[in-house]
Amino acid sequence: MNKDVKHKNVFISHHHKDDEHISKLSQLLSKQGYNIRNSSIRVNPENQKRLDKKKVSDKVLQRLLRMKISWAGKAIVIIGKDTHKRPWVNWEIEQANKQGKEIVGVYARGGTEADIPPALEKYATAIKAWTSKGIISALEGSSNDFERPDGRPREATHTSISINC
Repeated sequence: MNKDVKHKNVFISHHHKDDEHISKLSQLLSKQGYNIRNSSIRVNPENQKRLDKKKVSDKVLQRLLRMKISWAGKAIVIIGKDTHKRPWVNWEIEQANKQGKEIVGVYARGGTEADIPPALEKYATAIKAWTSKGIISALEGSSNDFERPDGRPREATHTSISINC
């Protein structure tokens, strides 16, 4: 095993139609010496049928997802065209926040600022364009900045409030 490879345990929240971006993200970061270990659920066609037929309860899915989020060091949210419409994505972001995880949004190709899930706007520690440098800086905790899909800076829609007693 190469000692120079950096392993990152992450939970990648995404709309299942954007599954291809998970592999692309892993490939992008592997070129920079990062091995992304993703604990999110990637649904194969057979499992999707079971989910569509409600053969798996929401309660069971929530328990499974909480465990998978707990295992990860950080959460990444793939921001695609329909991500903001997905209730499970918002739920996963809220759970990651409850568990104290840093949450990094990453625009997929074609994603726009209008596609950012409400919970991500509320809890993101960074939102990055699809560049290895920016994503890695956010994963390493050295960049808590917010970008537009083209990499230009944008304002965060939330602020941290600290109260001194």
